[in-house]
Amino acid sequence: MVISWDEMEGANDEASRPAIRAAQYVRMSTEHQQYSTDNQAAAIARYAEQRGYEIVRTYADEGKSGLNIAGRAALQQLLRDIESGLADYDAVLVYDVSRWGRFQDPDEAASYELRCRQAGKPVKYCIEEFENDGTIGSSIIKTVKRAMAGEYSRELSVKVFAGQANLIRRGFRQGGVAGFGLRRVLVDQNGNRKGELSRGEHKSIQTDRVILVPGPENEQAVVREAYYLFVEGGKSEREIADLFNQRGILTDLERPWTHGTVHQLLINEKYIGNNVWARTSFKLKQRHVANDPNEWVRHDGAFPAIVEQEQFDKAQAIIAARTSRLSDDEMLEQLRTILNQHQTLSGLIIDEFEGAPSSSSYRTRFGSLLRAYALVGFKPRHDYGYLEVNRQLKAKHPEVLNVVLEGLNAVGANVRIDPETDLIHINEEFTSALVIARSFATPVGTLRWKLRLDVPSRPDLTIGVRMSAGNETVLDYYLIPRLSMEAALVRLCEHNGLSLDAFQFPTPDRLFRMAARTPFRRAA
Repeated sequence: MVISWDEMEGANDEASRPAIRAAQYVRMSTEHQQYSTDNQAAAIARYAEQRGYEIVRTYADEGKSGLNIAGRAALQQLLRDIESGLADYDAVLVYDVSRWGRFQDPDEAASYELRCRQAGKPVKYCIEEFENDGTIGSSIIKTVKRAMAGEYSRELSVKVFAGQANLIRRGFRQGGVAGFGLRRVLVDQNGNRKGELSRGEHKSIQTDRVILVPGPENEQAVVREAYYLFVEGGKSEREIADLFNQRGILTDLERPWTHGTVHQLLINEKYIGNNVWARTSFKLKQRHVANDPNEWVRHDGAFPAIVEQEQFDKAQAIIAARTSRLSDDEMLEQLRTILNQHQTLSGLIIDEFEGAPSSSSYRTRFGSLLRAYALVGFKPRHDYGYLEVNRQLKAKHPEVLNVVLEGLNAVGANVRIDPETDLIHINEEFTSALVIARSFATPVGTLRWKLRLDVPSRPDLTIGVRMSAGNETVLDYYLIPRLSMEAALVRLCEHNGLSLDAFQFPTPDRLFRMAARTPFRRAA
């Protein structure tokens, strides 16, 4: 037997070496229950034991999305501790790249890691197959992993939205309180009623669904009375609210009635049985957006109505007409008064302000609330300029469509447009949908496009029109066959690879050649 004294001496040195103090960061998102914080901690503990780390501090964000840092108090605390010098450890251990975050911009994930490394606290990913050691190989793999983590969330968002929209069109309720005079009822996958849901209760079985039904008769009577007083009695929202409060009637949230709560009751289509969803959106937790009415998902007549359609229409006509007497300057002066009193503006603040036109009236008169805000010198904290771009592109749609139709007619194609689906039927052989994608710039100045496919109508060919920077002129065309696209949203950058750019053309001439009629000489 040969004894290597050098190896034994090295082993003794290894055993006597003090452990490296480390903190662990764990995160569990609501859509990834399999990544429980306990499972993460166990994997991190194995890594620490193998690499000579001693875990002295735990930062845990449980049930928090990884899309951004907002709401992730533990990660924010970790960064504060490190940058303030309070961290009594020398490294940060994380389960994997996705647990650090599924940021939509990979550079955001990198920036937080960089802040730790610059303070002398490197981040270690415990189950990844690469060492986070700054080598070019690990940097490339890590960048790809970050992009994949963000892309997973984007794909999941598209699938979830499509699934929710499908349930709305089938007449099921998606979130939110029922509202005064209505109740939420749980049904199974076959539509059989299982029971009424109380406030705060939710379905617990994945296949169960929720519908709206009329509530107690006394509440229904109050709803009808509100419409009667407004339409037939000439009462204002404030007068109706005062009357209900004098009689001790509370809202569905057990609060006194206000101008705004009565107004919402008078304009909400659920009281005539319509199921309307996606008035606003908060996709990927980036920002709340007030969607254009054309983008709302709806199913008219989904629920039993409490109010007659005629009565509802009269109420909407009164609301619209009472501002028609006001000039633009008078409406804007009212808006300035609201701004001076509240120092901010929102649809809810406007609707609650006594004697002022409703927020919907400002939208109708000025095209959007943002336009009205700009005219009184108010700039929202978030940049909603893209809404104005979307409106401009909708106005440009007929112009682009006309270019396509003229080109098709010029080559002798037989063309008709279905008035219900807006699909272009070409030679009665295939259908096409024309979709315009606005351009937007990333923080580093590159351009991106989101091409929303008309999945429900199932066109054979989508004519995707990319706009140039500034969204004033057409950049190019994508002719995408249905068999090549499965998702409802296609994300495009300046260069997309052969799988997408094979469908890219500078003009729609390729479509015209596809549709051209070639005469054949009659057989003798």
